[in-house]
Amino acid sequence: MVNNRALGIVALLAVGAWLASASLYVVTETQRAIKLRFGEVVESDIQPGLHFKWPVLNTVRYFDARVQTLESTESRFLTARRNALIVDSYVKWQVVDPSLFYQATRGDPARAENLIAPRVDESLRNAFGSREVNKIISEDRNEMLQKPQQTLDEELRDEVGVAILDIRLKRVELPQEVRQAVFERMRTERYAEARQYRAQGQEQAERIRARADRERQVKLAEAREKAETLRGQGDAEAAHIYANAYQQDEDFFNFYRSLEAYRNSFDKGDDMLLLSPDSEFFRYFRSADGNDDASQP
Repeated sequence: MVNNRALGIVALLAVGAWLASASLYVVTETQRAIKLRFGEVVESDIQPGLHFKWPVLNTVRYFDARVQTLESTESRFLTARRNALIVDSYVKWQVVDPSLFYQATRGDPARAENLIAPRVDESLRNAFGSREVNKIISEDRNEMLQKPQQTLDEELRDEVGVAILDIRLKRVELPQEVRQAVFERMRTERYAEARQYRAQGQEQAERIRARADRERQVKLAEAREKAETLRGQGDAEAAHIYANAYQQDEDFFNFYRSLEAYRNSFDKGDDMLLLSPDSEFFRYFRSADGNDDASQP
């Protein structure tokens, strides 16, 4: 009897453990879940924590609630002027309505990405097709992608139960077959701009040089005029001083001027003058007062 009772207790404990494991389930922080009864959703968007279900009657499906990244394949887009561009992009998406996500994809992330990828490709084609190449390169790409991202987010929330959080461009470049031709055209345009700037620089340099030469001539003329004026004033002042000195002592003035003449004439050691001894130039050599009569006996 004891053994039978022990076996019964063990059996009851085993059944209890099975019922507990079959009735309780845990949703982690990175998951969202839905509860099904024979394939029909009876509870959606179950939050993280410990929850109860009826064994056999209920099943639970779990979905990754973290942000997912969908890498696109290399695509060829046409701009407003039918210029081809090679574009690589990626999309950030997340499950926000587990029940709708399950109904649209049967809970398969790969099937969800198959629904998202063509819609993103179509939106990007429309965005590129309404703009020219220079606008795509120069304008803010976040602004260019904002409207497609918002439109897709609204549509896919209602249809698939996922949110489109962001659309980004990894690479935008010209196809290989036209890249060289575009580079050559850009090089030609830059050379033309360089020649234009160089011609403008030379023209401006000539203008500056001519203005500088004109200003130089004016300043030299003004300087010569001022020099002549000062020279004239100096000569007049010197003549005035000489006249005053001459009036104060005529003999001394003549003597001083003669000494200056002698000094200037015999300044160099090898100077030679051919003059008559009785020349007026040597009168102070013949007489201290310059009077030839006074020296005669």
